[in-house]
Amino acid sequence: MENAKEKLHITVIMATYNMPDWLEKVLCGYEQQTYPDFDVIVADDGSGPETQAVIDRFQERGQLKLTHLWHEDEGYRRQTILNKAIVEAQGAYILFTDGDCIPRADFVAFHAAQAERGRFLSGGYCKLPMETSKAIALGDIESQACFAPNWLKSNGLTGRSQLRKLSASPGWGKLLDAITPTGATFNNCNTSAWKADLLAVNGYDERMRYGGPDREIGERLENMGVRGKQVRHRAVVVHLDHARGYKTKESLEKNLAIRAHTRKAKVVRTAYGIEQEKT
Repeated sequence: MENAKEKLHITVIMATYNMPDWLEKVLCGYEQQTYPDFDVIVADDGSGPETQAVIDRFQERGQLKLTHLWHEDEGYRRQTILNKAIVEAQGAYILFTDGDCIPRADFVAFHAAQAERGRFLSGGYCKLPMETSKAIALGDIESQACFAPNWLKSNGLTGRSQLRKLSASPGWGKLLDAITPTGATFNNCNTSAWKADLLAVNGYDERMRYGGPDREIGERLENMGVRGKQVRHRAVVVHLDHARGYKTKESLEKNLAIRAHTRKAKVVRTAYGIEQEKT
């Protein structure tokens, strides 16, 4: 870990909503992690009993330190449950991901090794088509076969850019991260930051719906002086396919307006986050 010598306990915050089959695969991925000092909070935006059953099974297995944080389904309130998870996090360092992103076995270890004061880590994902997503069995996660380019290609994945993230050696991945034109943004599926920094900006803006709320908290972190660090070719997750029925034109336009104000006014602390300001 850069700029620190102490053992780092990490809390993984994993957002989910009614995708129990995918969540089972993702939690299996966290059981394979080489880094031992982490716990997992499933931040659940109101899923039904099928999701609870999956979490119960993994809690009974006892291989993960696993907390289920849930609230009632009252429409899209993902930022609200994520803020609650930030407050509940045991770790001084928080790794954000989604319940549809299976981590490679070195995923948490890499974030721990790269954690740096004054920075947040900006990862990406290898996006899978539905055919490939369904083909992944728990045994493929346990063996790590589902991260092998040849296995993925044989099960329907195409596209060099997706496979490049999985085939890069550590040295080559570092070079690709240095030269990529993609910005080091805050990406909920694969990003990490210090809890103290997240509290300082008051967490996620709870006015926002689907379409950029993670980018907006990253922009406020940048306004505070916490800069993004690109790791998209080295911190590896595979993203399982799914529909996005919660994506609307209205939500995207509202979110873009909030983000534009954040950038123009150099906003650091939202009034609509963990601590709601009284008006």
